[in-house]
Amino acid sequence: MCAAAAGRKRQMIFEEKTLDSEMIYKGAILNLRRDKVTVMTGTSYREIIEHNGGAVAAAVTDEGKLVMVRQYRKAVERVVLEVPAGKRNDGEDPLDTVSRELREETGYSAEKIELLTAMEPSVGYTKEVLYVYLATGLTPGETDYDENEAIEVVEYDFDEVYEMVISGKIHDAKTIIAVLMAEKRLRGGKELR
Repeated sequence: MCAAAAGRKRQMIFEEKTLDSEMIYKGAILNLRRDKVTVMTGTSYREIIEHNGGAVAAAVTDEGKLVMVRQYRKAVERVVLEVPAGKRNDGEDPLDTVSRELREETGYSAEKIELLTAMEPSVGYTKEVLYVYLATGLTPGETDYDENEAIEVVEYDFDEVYEMVISGKIHDAKTIIAVLMAEKRLRGGKELR
């Protein structure tokens, strides 16, 4: 052990206890609450977004194409290329969510849907959990967009999307995780096609 590391004092992890909780905002998609918590120096406040979470589909065709969507995202003020995904309804099984969202956004149904991971996109301020699935054995069908959605469905060679992720051209976290997890599962050390 180096001298600098040996000289540092080990600090134990301090669990913050909630002393009070106030709902600041209740919305259609999320809620925002403010918790008063204990910290090592006394008390502090944490703002927490409550969200039902969602499900994400890395949907790969038999031809090795990744089915993606392009849509305008107001939070970042631009069109984003991303994998199909959507919010879970109250108490909905994430597998049902991903099947519904894949069909609604792309028209595809999947013969096989396999859980790749569950991820917490930003533990500093939200309880949201996204379930990431690999969807294969795709059958095309009709889309069924929500009335306020304007989505363009596009298909890219999986290798091309993987390179876009690695080179930093894709910024959407759920898409990055879905592509990296799917790449590992699909290749298993071999070429995709």
